[in-house]
Amino acid sequence: MMKKIIMILSGVLLVVVLAKGQDKTDSTWRIKNDISLMFAQTSFTNWAAGGTNNITLNGFYNFYAGYFKGKSKWETILGLAYGQSKTGDEDFRKGEDKIDFLSTYGLEAAKKWYYSLNFNFKSQFANSYEYYSGDTLPRQKISGFMSPGYISIGAGMEYRPHEYMSFYLSPITARWVVVNDTTLANEGSFGVEPAYVNDEGVYVPGETIKNEFGAYFRFIFTKDIWKNVNLNTKLELYSDYLDNPQNIDVNWDTKIGFKVNEWLSASFGLQLIYDNNTPITDKDGNTGPRTQVMELFSLGFAHTFTN
Repeated sequence: MMKKIIMILSGVLLVVVLAKGQDKTDSTWRIKNDISLMFAQTSFTNWAAGGTNNITLNGFYNFYAGYFKGKSKWETILGLAYGQSKTGDEDFRKGEDKIDFLSTYGLEAAKKWYYSLNFNFKSQFANSYEYYSGDTLPRQKISGFMSPGYISIGAGMEYRPHEYMSFYLSPITARWVVVNDTTLANEGSFGVEPAYVNDEGVYVPGETIKNEFGAYFRFIFTKDIWKNVNLNTKLELYSDYLDNPQNIDVNWDTKIGFKVNEWLSASFGLQLIYDNNTPITDKDGNTGPRTQVMELFSLGFAHTFTN
């Protein structure tokens, strides 16, 4: 498995290096880099109404490389994010954490339509832990790098009505859910087969990979909707033909960027996730699939580099 991870990360690095190495006069390449460091703080001193001090730091890197020549196009998007926050006397705890690599090759079939091959890799950088109210130490690990990791390869059609808008549908997409952490795999986290004792009384450890095959849909919209206001949204849907195809995985990631000047910006992010294979325990102790919601508003330094 480690060889696969190294190959994936090497491929990501190769795409970035190749794209950066192109001559800026080469009109077949379009390159864009967004780097931002966001900060949010709430502080109280002798505040009669009460309140808890809070500080949040988040870093983001978004890379885009597009190669267009004749009827062919190859687009690569890399999104990285990591952040930590501190509330009151607690230690810093992880918040934002994302690795999202997407590469799509398209061959023009008709005006605005492309035969497309799609590759996607998703995971996170660091471990996540479960905390209960008032805890100073984590209760247990709930996720980490490649626990889970999602790797998918598919073929389909892309409709590109505008440069800033894309619809992609693949009726044949293979996806692998990877859970490298032994404890999480034995628990059956993220849909892999959990550990069990067979009829002969032999302990069988949990599987670290779940194979899926199904249909995948993606919608991407990236555009300045007003002066100095950019909307970037990506909706992904996946149905596994092999396991309850009626249960559709949803990942909807939206970011609105507000540019104050060349170096200062604010952003609002909203991510919605629904995965039937990821049970969540609510405040009442009920466990089951839930709609996961993450919101983030921050202000900080940001800059865009293009060719």
